[in-house]
Amino acid sequence: MTTSTPETSALPVVLLVDGRPSTFVRNVLNQDDVHIVLLRFASAIKDLPQEYLDRTAHLPVFLAQDENLAEEAERYLKWIDTLEHVPTYFCNPQEPHQEVAQPFAESVGLPHLTRQQVTWVRHKTVMKDRFAELGLRCAAYRRVETLAEVALFAEEQGWPVVVKPMDSFACIGTYRIDGPDDLAEVPELAPERRWMAEEYIRGTEYQLCALVTGGKVVDAYLSLNPVPILDVLDGAINANITFAPGEELPLDVWSVCQDLVDGFGLDHGYFHAECFLMDDGTLCVGEAAARITGCEVLANHGLSRGFDIHRATLDTYLGRTPDLRYSEGRAVGDLLLPVKPGRVVSISTEEELLRLPGVLSVQLKLAVGDVATPLRASHASSGFMHVAGGTAAEVEQRMRNVLEHFTIETEPVES
Repeated sequence: MTTSTPETSALPVVLLVDGRPSTFVRNVLNQDDVHIVLLRFASAIKDLPQEYLDRTAHLPVFLAQDENLAEEAERYLKWIDTLEHVPTYFCNPQEPHQEVAQPFAESVGLPHLTRQQVTWVRHKTVMKDRFAELGLRCAAYRRVETLAEVALFAEEQGWPVVVKPMDSFACIGTYRIDGPDDLAEVPELAPERRWMAEEYIRGTEYQLCALVTGGKVVDAYLSLNPVPILDVLDGAINANITFAPGEELPLDVWSVCQDLVDGFGLDHGYFHAECFLMDDGTLCVGEAAARITGCEVLANHGLSRGFDIHRATLDTYLGRTPDLRYSEGRAVGDLLLPVKPGRVVSISTEEELLRLPGVLSVQLKLAVGDVATPLRASHASSGFMHVAGGTAAEVEQRMRNVLEHFTIETEPVES
């Protein structure tokens, strides 16, 4: 039997926003039935490691400034005249770039989110107002500028409260304040950013994900967070677990995702949302995003079902119907491994961790001798691993077993 290579001139060409080398982006770069043109913004170049820059050196790259988008768009339109393959599709998997990437795509005539949609999925107070318009329960909130205003909100709403930047992600700059005595431990709110205080929701946290084509959810996936994401900043287990097909789910994930997709007017792509089932059983929507989810949640869905979800996700941005033929039926989660500041003097090996029950893969980011300077963020880790089981509960049990065996020791580093 012979194989043939697709006619390259007939392949779709996508302008892909390249802000950090995520698993999704690395997977897209391996596809042989699409042409990739990279869009990089000057503010994010420092986040790209040299290894990744070398790997992508063969691809056409447009480096845009974050300001003067109209001028940058005009420069781009002249630049693509030099290309053999001109983009007609657009994909931005990067949350921090939504405000510049989507208007840029609009300026150069590519599919994009409208400015209203960007505001809905990026700015948390407007997002919550939209939830309320759609009849969905969400946390009460107030815009604030000082910690004194946070305290006033808490006196009216009740402690604890959460304070965060309106455009934050990965819990960066986010704090739970349990009472007035804890205010002294929270940094003063930077005046150059916009802040909000919101009601602290008690309940179980979940993540909703959906593949969307033509405004319709073609499939949806539910993940469990063993503890609320905000708690991982204090050292709690940091994991996301995709439920197995056939498991009894606590909510109708498909219906909730479709309601949100309709409410935000999304036509295609990857949709992600966070929600709580409150102690009284009420669904409370936390946040929503029109981009690929963080950490390894996307990979969890693919490993759980046994299909190439990265390929399927890219297809939704290329006007294709994704291939959803599944070959597995299990629960799979990603566990972020703990990290400590300082120089690593010892750390569990991949070989040791792979011997533990349910562990599918391990990727360590640190080795002995490396210096760790972890951010206060939900994605801070020394590495991650995928863990499988028959149910989400079994996966969580296996993850906790991993944490009992995993060790990392560091020593102080002289300044």
